Amino acid sequence: MNHKVIIEPFRIKTVEKIKMTTEEERKELIKNAHYNTFLLTAEDVIIDLLTDSGTSAMSADQWAGILKGDESYAGARSWYKMKKAVQDVTGFEFIIPTHQGRAAEHLLYNKIGGKGKIFISNTHFDTTRANIEYSGAKAIDIPIPEGLIPEMYHPFKGNMDTEALKSTIEKYGSENIAAVIITITNNSGGGQPVSLQNVKDVSDICRKNKILYIIDSCRIAENAYFVKHREEQCKDMTYKEIALKMFSLADGTIMSAKKDALVNMGGFLALNDESIFNQLLTTLIITEGFATYGGLSGRDMEAIAIGLEEVFEHDYLHYRIRSTTYLGEKLQKMGISVISPIGGHAVYIDAKAFYPNIPVHQFPGQSLAVELYKTGGIRAVEIGSVMFGSRDEQGNFVPAKMELVRLAIPRRVYTQSHIDYVVEVFEELIKQKHLAKGYKVTWEPEFLRHFTAHFEPVG
Repeated sequence: MNHKVIIEPFRIKTVEKIKMTTEEERKELIKNAHYNTFLLTAEDVIIDLLTDSGTSAMSADQWAGILKGDESYAGARSWYKMKKAVQDVTGFEFIIPTHQGRAAEHLLYNKIGGKGKIFISNTHFDTTRANIEYSGAKAIDIPIPEGLIPEMYHPFKGNMDTEALKSTIEKYGSENIAAVIITITNNSGGGQPVSLQNVKDVSDICRKNKILYIIDSCRIAENAYFVKHREEQCKDMTYKEIALKMFSLADGTIMSAKKDALVNMGGFLALNDESIFNQLLTTLIITEGFATYGGLSGRDMEAIAIGLEEVFEHDYLHYRIRSTTYLGEKLQKMGISVISPIGGHAVYIDAKAFYPNIPVHQFPGQSLAVELYKTGGIRAVEIGSVMFGSRDEQGNFVPAKMELVRLAIPRRVYTQSHIDYVVEVFEELIKQKHLAKGYKVTWEPEFLRHFTAHFEPVG
């Protein structure tokens, strides 16, 4: 029987109280936060869709594992459990634990990057790009053209443009390409999946040109779900088999365990190159911690090991993808333009289409994020020209390729009634579209401005 209602494949045993604010209160709260949703106090948020990173609800088995965490400084039992779980999922031999994904990025990309070096990706996410550019290297995005058209259907809009990859390598020279990074799923590109065939095609190009090939695998299980159900050659494979096959085509992977390992903190770097591994261990010990904990407690490592098993369960993945799709389809039926098809971890609103009266240099995505909070206490994040806009050598504003607002859904946290509430808030926003204003930046840091920048309404 094909049920219409998406029931959560779990029971709720512990609850957290939500503070129910009024619209008048929220108008003052967002003003005090300089109209930046990152600067809001979490307790003043009703539905928090800012990120799916580290916001998962852990299972009873994970909490039980936490109680068994071995907090020994070196060679803890929990480390060997996590190491084996990572090796089983990725197939890579050498594992470096880190406190989260960006720490692993910092370790590797600072080592192989630097001035004159080039990194190529389907789309670099914010911290990835920042770590690369901080080293002095250049980050280049080459998504397929379909990936930049929000409402166009393509089963794998997260794919990398392989012809563009070949021409970019030819332009800069393979000796200057530090690494090719494929982000699975493609977060900045709308949470869109990458096909197994695309991973293989990129692998062939990298191996021919002797270029390091890294998978950003923080949502590898969600990607495996789409591959199994959209790529004919993979229909009889398990989700874990699909992930393992993808990893076998690369030289290494970086994972923020705060996504598909279903934990609140943790990450790792996995490689087959012992030389690179040994070089990074010294930096790890200086900056993160000893080689067998790398900034993680034993209880964190226990939870990661268990989460890497749970995330590949069919019932969980089916619920995860279908519940995200539920929100996206509801918004589409209201006439709201979203990245299509709906991704695995989030729904991405085309803010430029939602507010056609707000020019891109006045950040329509930031406007939508602010209105969502003021109207319904919903916290979302802009993924557009605030996050990825820049200025050219003449100081002219260069907008991002898309102006999006991401509604990232924490794993195993919200029920269908919470999501229906989000839909109702959008119904109200549609009625108020003509009242929305653009925003301007009044202060920003040098890197990753979206986290701490200050804004104020235009006019």
